[in-house]
Amino acid sequence: MMPMQLNLIPGAIAELFAHASYTGELTLADRYALMAAILTDCLSDDERRAVDRLLRAVCRGQLRAVDTLSTVL
Repeated sequence: MMPMQLNLIPGAIAELFAHASYTGELTLADRYALMAAILTDCLSDDERRAVDRLLRAVCRGQLRAVDTLSTVL
């Protein structure tokens, strides 16, 4: 069985970072997207730093991890 290859949408991590910074929340869908990006090891250095900043913000209580799928209506 061939492993699936994941290709991120260009700018997806930057958009996720900006949206989470604005709302103060990481949705369930955001967390799954981050997990998939990290596990496939396809991130640039800038994207990896953005993911690290998001995770640190959650640990420090600056961002909340919420169980909603998306904040977009």
